[in-house]
Amino acid sequence: MRIFVVNAGSSSLKWEVRDVGRRTSVAGGLVERVTDSAAALGAVLAEVDVASIDGVGHPIVHGGPVYTTAVRIDDEVEAEIDRLSELAPLHNPPGVAGIRAARAALPEVPHVAVFDTAFHATLPPDAYTYAIERGVAQRYGVRRYGFHGTSYRYVSRRAAEVLGRPLESLRMIVLHLGNGASAAAIDGGRSVDTSMGLTPLEGLVMGTRSGDVDPALLMHLHRVGGFDVQQLDDLLNRRSGLLGLGGHGDMRDLLAAAGAGDADAALAIEVYVHRLRRYIGAYAAELGGLDALVFTAGVGENSAVIRARAVERLGFLGISVDPARNEAPPGDARIISPDGAPVAVLVVPTDEEQQIADEVAVVVRADLRRDRLGLG
Repeated sequence: MRIFVVNAGSSSLKWEVRDVGRRTSVAGGLVERVTDSAAALGAVLAEVDVASIDGVGHPIVHGGPVYTTAVRIDDEVEAEIDRLSELAPLHNPPGVAGIRAARAALPEVPHVAVFDTAFHATLPPDAYTYAIERGVAQRYGVRRYGFHGTSYRYVSRRAAEVLGRPLESLRMIVLHLGNGASAAAIDGGRSVDTSMGLTPLEGLVMGTRSGDVDPALLMHLHRVGGFDVQQLDDLLNRRSGLLGLGGHGDMRDLLAAAGAGDADAALAIEVYVHRLRRYIGAYAAELGGLDALVFTAGVGENSAVIRARAVERLGFLGISVDPARNEAPPGDARIISPDGAPVAVLVVPTDEEQQIADEVAVVVRADLRRDRLGLG
């Protein structure tokens, strides 16, 4: 089965054709400076063997409380994803534009939405509930949703394979450390807590996002600085995090600057690592113990320095890394903790496209079975 994954961003279109059975990439590419999704997709389809496509996968950031698993897209689903743009105004609209363009271009092929929030549908009420007036929260859909779920689903399963243990038996913390960064506490394959919340702003320090701040900071800046809503949004989402603290949003540049004696860059790294340790400790307590700590995404997979710094004070939890294993060149999934360590520490490269393709294939096969049984 071949699945065409279409990832439509605000100004780009990333695409890939995956052979699900062989778990390989057949073709792929990136179209940048996109102003018309239909035109961009038309150019892509000129490079794709359309007749070989069995399904189209659309990664969608926010499924709200409605979608807790991948779903076949029809007009009703498309409209609901569009409505959920109020929860993800930067991310869902480009996804909807991609869906519309792809459904128009490939009307005979099943289209499936795979939601980044779906993995966190298992969060218990005490983890997803914010302590604000209940009526307000219910009226406006205010709760923790969590993100990076497609990555967490893939990485947690792959970590279990590397450890040779059933996923259902493992208590693990996964750190998805890219330009956007988050942490998840995963118990037996189920998300029980995660650092991102109503939006992808909460939680860890990120490339340009602040992560956790005192909410009263917003009122303070409004009162004393005259900041309006747009200015506050721009500050916390685009001018904060590593960029705001150290002048560089890319961890590689920040580490180089710190190594050259830049005090601001060094502080930015300290704040970043401090936040990581705080979440690791909190989630270890919430899980009642820990079997595995997993690093993934750009920084998590490639920065031995950040991995070592993140765990250097966590020996009391049984968490440590073997320096030689940690500093080995990036490659396949691997264990970087010492032999016999109480907690396994792993580096697991994420593969969201493969996870999307796998989930689309499940939906397509289920539809085919229903058709054969005459269930419609």
